Amino acid sequence: MKAVALLSAGVHPRSGAAMPVPVELQAIALARRLGCEVAGVHAGQGGPAIEDCFGHGLGEIVVLRIGDGDDPLAAIAGEIAVQKPDLVLAGRRGQGGADTGMLPYLLAHACGMAIAADAVGLAVAADGLEVVQALPRGARRRLVVRLPAVVTVHESAPPALPFVYRDRLLGRLVETAGVAVAAPAFEFEARPYRRRPKLIGEAGGSAEARLRAATEQKSAGGKLMVNPEPAEAALAILDFLKKFR
Repeated sequence: MKAVALLSAGVHPRSGAAMPVPVELQAIALARRLGCEVAGVHAGQGGPAIEDCFGHGLGEIVVLRIGDGDDPLAAIAGEIAVQKPDLVLAGRRGQGGADTGMLPYLLAHACGMAIAADAVGLAVAADGLEVVQALPRGARRRLVVRLPAVVTVHESAPPALPFVYRDRLLGRLVETAGVAVAAPAFEFEARPYRRRPKLIGEAGGSAEARLRAATEQKSAGGKLMVNPEPAEAALAILDFLKKFR
């Protein structure tokens, strides 16, 4: 099975230094554990942060040279049409500038591929690819998608492969001119945050209904797990702790 991992220009959230995006390194690890032949694709200017992905399991990275104001979708879609991979992996969102998380969905639409979101596990199925999805509160769901497909990877996926400096030096970097298409202009309106009052009961309801809505005790959420597997329990704890970051 041939796989392509989409790479973006990551930025450290505190220092602002360039770095690989952790969830994209997790996507590379998922593809390697699946037994895929994996290549990386980056649309932009490249750099040491992109090349560091060699050390995490990539043997080849294709850098599609485009300008800062160009849309990466056209360049990546053209490269996917040339490589014809069975599987395209991406992080659920980038870690740089104006990352919306929409690129995998737009790419799947442009290439006519199925898409599955928030994967934490992959396995080969008889009629396609089995994807284990991360759901809220640590829940998991299994589904099968037909190949070729685009899969976004969740932060709860297994960790990235350890960095190997020798592999970083042996990686093959291919640089080529990408399809340059100006990115669409989006207009945003910035307004100060205004806290909205909470509504008690339904508008126009009876006094009894409003009193019941004001005094009723609602569940604080959570998930009851009875004798879970250690790995499943650990993932549930991690999902819970991430809410307080």
